[in-house]
Amino acid sequence: MDARRKRILYRARHRGMQETDLLLGGFAMARLESLDESLLGPFEALLEEGDNDLLNWISGREAPPQRHDTPLMRLLLDFGGGAREP
Repeated sequence: MDARRKRILYRARHRGMQETDLLLGGFAMARLESLDESLLGPFEALLEEGDNDLLNWISGREAPPQRHDTPLMRLLLDFGGGAREP
């Protein structure tokens, strides 16, 4: 795994809130190595957001803001089981 992916993995697994650690860290452990470059930037941008917002978006409680309504978010929603209308 290259240095960028290792950094993303660390940040995804050490969020501060156990639920987001599990969701983002689990996703990163399962899918990070297979993500292409076009998905890494959006993942890094998500890691800048607050844990409560991330949890609400990934769990499907709230729709993500347009800036995060990306193919990466759809992968996270599928991974985290978030229900979302098309």
